[in-house]
Amino acid sequence: MAGEKVHLTGAKETLLMTLYGKALESRLPHSLLGDHFADEAVRKIDYDFSRLKVDENLGIGLAIRAKTLDVRVEDFLARNPGAIVLHLGCGLDTRIFRVDPPPGVDWFDVDYPQVIELRRRLYPSRDRHHLIASSVTEPGWLAEVPRNRPAIVVAEGLTPYLPADEGLRLVSRLVSHLAGGELMFDAYSRFGLTLLRLNPTIKATGAEVHWAIDDPHELELAVPKLRFVEDISAYMPEHAARMGWPAKLFVRLWKHIPALRKVGRLLRYRF
Repeated sequence: MAGEKVHLTGAKETLLMTLYGKALESRLPHSLLGDHFADEAVRKIDYDFSRLKVDENLGIGLAIRAKTLDVRVEDFLARNPGAIVLHLGCGLDTRIFRVDPPPGVDWFDVDYPQVIELRRRLYPSRDRHHLIASSVTEPGWLAEVPRNRPAIVVAEGLTPYLPADEGLRLVSRLVSHLAGGELMFDAYSRFGLTLLRLNPTIKATGAEVHWAIDDPHELELAVPKLRFVEDISAYMPEHAARMGWPAKLFVRLWKHIPALRKVGRLLRYRF
């Protein structure tokens, strides 16, 4: 049977990078993610993944970031039965299958129509899983999301590709619409965006990055309902030990040099 054809460019094409990296990591012994859905999806897609230049080290790094977010989603759902999960710019990520939310949770995956259509062809449906086909920056889609329940909003690999003004408007709409909860996303400093632009994988897609966040408290000033909770390292030393020696060295430097720690990290807020 012919594989699923994909025709994605720019920032949309980067979702194939994250999918492939997680699939590679899931093929390793003692995988952190064990993301069999991602591995199966890669095998079904008719696409030359080699052009993205994703190696095992990048795959492990992407898996660490994903696992860190997964654990915090699981923790939020344990504390808030019947909550909402809002996954922005979901791409082909299989977080809903990895987390396997308990009964009573409504899960919303939001992305461009062509991405959502591809998800429908690749992954099985499940109860209370809602797919919203829209750019996250369009305001209308939020009307489909209940506003009377606690919510955790996750954006992985999304915010750097948004213009800063659109990103701030999106966050403001979210905290105004939802009853309360948490917001988590990966953020990059200005120096971090420079490194992203030089990354061979990003360059292969032609994606452009825009939104830099040097100080997490910037968002509290722009969106007063937000309260900064924590700044989470993008790399955990115990997991990075599985990487090759150049990547291990970078992680060690990352831990001890403040400017490097701001390059890329996970930010968590309450609202």
